[in-house]
Amino acid sequence: MMQLIPPNTNFDFVGWRYKAVVVSTILNIIGLTLLFVRGPNLGIDFAGGSLVQVRFVTPTQADNVRVALRDSVGFVDIQNLGREQTEFLIRVPQATEDASGVTKKITATLEEKFGKGQVEILRVESVGPRVGAALRGKAVWAVLFSTLMMGTYIWIRFEWRFGVGAVVALLHDVIITVGFLVALNYEFDLTIVAALLTVVGFSVNDTVIVSDRIRENRRKDRRSSLAEIINRSVNETLSRTILTTGTAVLVVLALYLLGGPVIHGFAFSLLIGFVVGTYSSVFIASPIVLFFERAGASAQASARGQGRAAAAVRRT
Repeated sequence: MMQLIPPNTNFDFVGWRYKAVVVSTILNIIGLTLLFVRGPNLGIDFAGGSLVQVRFVTPTQADNVRVALRDSVGFVDIQNLGREQTEFLIRVPQATEDASGVTKKITATLEEKFGKGQVEILRVESVGPRVGAALRGKAVWAVLFSTLMMGTYIWIRFEWRFGVGAVVALLHDVIITVGFLVALNYEFDLTIVAALLTVVGFSVNDTVIVSDRIRENRRKDRRSSLAEIINRSVNETLSRTILTTGTAVLVVLALYLLGGPVIHGFAFSLLIGFVVGTYSSVFIASPIVLFFERAGASAQASARGQGRAAAAVRRT
């Protein structure tokens, strides 16, 4: 039977941790800079306004639709759905009237411009600005709260060092995923929040597997250093990690390529998040455990040295 990863594989993951930290730090700085300087492209869910999805009988240019609605509706953002140029998403930010009024005005204007019976309304959504602001706050708290709860769970199940490593790794995954979304101007809506929460769950699952193997190997082997045990544990779970992430990425990739433009943001978030989450479980969470182990050992050695020096002074 073919094996994906040969037995007794011994990649030096711990030895690569410094390079990984540099790469992760750069990506996180870029992501935070884009988030606070450029800002996310907020969808109707968070910014407020109305969304109308229309279908034309014949192919139509998005610019023609935008020009037709400019005088009656005002500024609109139009997204072409598919290559046939017959379906469009029309976004009207923070409309002063209700969704039915916006829909009637868009329908009347397009029928006047392109002919009666040439336009079909497929979907209408409307969110007020206050509701959008409330949803934004709840979305941020949902991601932060889930991250902290995942870290607390690992803290209770293993040790506090594993919990800190998990929280840092999860924040790392979310920031990088959000940075990619902002860089590529994907729209932030409730589906993106659902994708980020899914990324948090997926990432912590792999972190739990690696942490559990580290704890198991430490119980079996008291002579080896923690760095050696971490390397051995990651190598032992490497085949499972690649299979799990690989199959998930293939499904999400199919969803991205075949699911249509409406679901592109959700699928893209999962695609980036799954890859980054697997990376962080190996190169971020585990090395943080090693860092605290060595920092604690160094502090104990320093305390013992100070104790000996104090004893020597008292003897003299």
